[in-house]
Amino acid sequence: MLQRLPSQKTSVFPFLCVLVAIVLAFCGAAWTRTTAAPDLTLTNSEGKAHSLADYRGKIVVLNFWATWCLPCREEMPMLSKLAPKYDVKDVAFLAASIDDAQTQSKIAHFLQKKKITLAVFTGATSETLKQFNLGEIVPATLIMDRDGAPLFRIEGEASKKDISSRLDWLLSDRSGKQPKILLKNY
Repeated sequence: MLQRLPSQKTSVFPFLCVLVAIVLAFCGAAWTRTTAAPDLTLTNSEGKAHSLADYRGKIVVLNFWATWCLPCREEMPMLSKLAPKYDVKDVAFLAASIDDAQTQSKIAHFLQKKKITLAVFTGATSETLKQFNLGEIVPATLIMDRDGAPLFRIEGEASKKDISSRLDWLLSDRSGKQPKILLKNY
């Protein structure tokens, strides 16, 4: 025969249920915040807006740069040469300029002079870098998985190996040693 617990002990069960629900809700909210990159919409050279969400289903290498940035002058050509190797593997290389209104006019000349073939966008700012937890310097690179989750951050100039080792790991079965999540190259 089942017997009901005394009423003073019964009040503990609802309390525990509420506590567990709060903990699970908090964990769920924390998980949601870390699974996708912040929403970002930038403008291409034709003035058309593009969102990061447009690239879901692809691995994204999002590089923040500026025409006045000395390390960017070395890094951008390297990224432009590396990108075709990963095109067939559904990896998108995107270059987001943080040039302000005064220096944006220099972008086209910079791209032509350096023979940059990456998709280049304008409209990013130093605040955008902070949104992506990339500090306050350029160049800075974020690598996101196919679901738009940021997996790797590189603050400062990235090397070909920095980028390719992370992409190769993402494109593999991920059984090998995972590269460092954050690199500070400055």
